[in-house]
Amino acid sequence: METHEILENVKNGVISVEEAERFFKRQPFEELEYAKLDMHRKIRSGFAEVIFCSGKADEHLLQIFRRLYERDGEVFGTRASTHQYELIREQFPQVSYDPISKIIKIEKENKEKNGRIAVCTAGTADIPVAEEAAQTAEYFGSYVERIYDVGVAGIHRLFARLDQIQSANCVVAVAGMEGALASVIGGLVDKPVIAVPTSVGYGANLNGLSALLTMINSCSNGIAVVNIDNGYGAGYLATQINRMGVKNNG
Repeated sequence: METHEILENVKNGVISVEEAERFFKRQPFEELEYAKLDMHRKIRSGFAEVIFCSGKADEHLLQIFRRLYERDGEVFGTRASTHQYELIREQFPQVSYDPISKIIKIEKENKEKNGRIAVCTAGTADIPVAEEAAQTAEYFGSYVERIYDVGVAGIHRLFARLDQIQSANCVVAVAGMEGALASVIGGLVDKPVIAVPTSVGYGANLNGLSALLTMINSCSNGIAVVNIDNGYGAGYLATQINRMGVKNNG
């Protein structure tokens, strides 16, 4: 049960104060020997723990996935392989997998999506990272508008969607090559821009380093930069900003 649900149940006499007290006295993490699952993370930060799947042993991933699902009734994993998806699907047939973003998840139905986040890409090759950002934000309750392939090589494409971008509480700008998209958007909006450099590009792109340096050195204001290809980090931060926008507008 969620903390709010427990308190409501106490208020309504569904459970006793003693039963609620036993819940809150549980240690804030679950020991699995090879992992310590942070069961109180959502209470502290508003976001449940997410699984970084890449590099995990099969049995470890299965057990972690199972325990988080049993705890919250849903679970979200990033950077999952097809093999890992097939492994988990044997025990959790309801699990879904997106091979583009490499996200694996079981999500509660009819989840409310609030606010507005615009996720933009310079090109279609940046979509895998953008989808990791977009689906992360959606899983955590944000409404996301996808605006793809609006890079500076054809900047009129960006201007055609400017109304949607400017109406968002936060903008995620995903770009490889020289990474100029974030600077352009930063000069056109009055909301925070999260710049995500990608490893898309030719040799001098240096696996995303050129885009990263461009974004860090942007002359536009209001831009924050996450690590190369870190769509998850961008989606998480965008959700935090979006929640603040929803609260202030409510």
